[in-house]
Amino acid sequence: MAHTARINYFQVAPKSFRNLLELSNGLRRDLLGERLVDLVLLRASQINGCAFCIDMHWRDLIRLGADPRHVNAVAGWREAPFFSERERAALEWTEIVTGTPHTDASDEAFARLREHFTDEEIAELGFVIVTINAWNLLNVQFRNPVPLEV
Repeated sequence: MAHTARINYFQVAPKSFRNLLELSNGLRRDLLGERLVDLVLLRASQINGCAFCIDMHWRDLIRLGADPRHVNAVAGWREAPFFSERERAALEWTEIVTGTPHTDASDEAFARLREHFTDEEIAELGFVIVTINAWNLLNVQFRNPVPLEV
């Protein structure tokens, strides 16, 4: 696959780019916790194959002080011992929502989520998931390259 962008979508559609960026900047990291938000952002990006976002959110977690082993285990969170029950519930919900329409957001899965999150937190988690999915889809379709230097 080419490592050059097809188009520079943030320059040719600046208003839409700014609106999505404003939504991203308004996500409630304070409510959910920075680590949890970045775990969700990383997991959705892994599912969607967005190398740009995988790289970004891996680096963000490392900057937060996350152990690299824990970050590397996000794709295998079910088998890895590094995640709290709250994080597991969020990662499961992330996979379900990101996989729509090929997955089922069952009442059982939602009940597991509710064991660890308030309604406000669930709503905010939903915005985190759909926002990263939007970024992933934009970056993948337009082949936004991973920066070689950061």
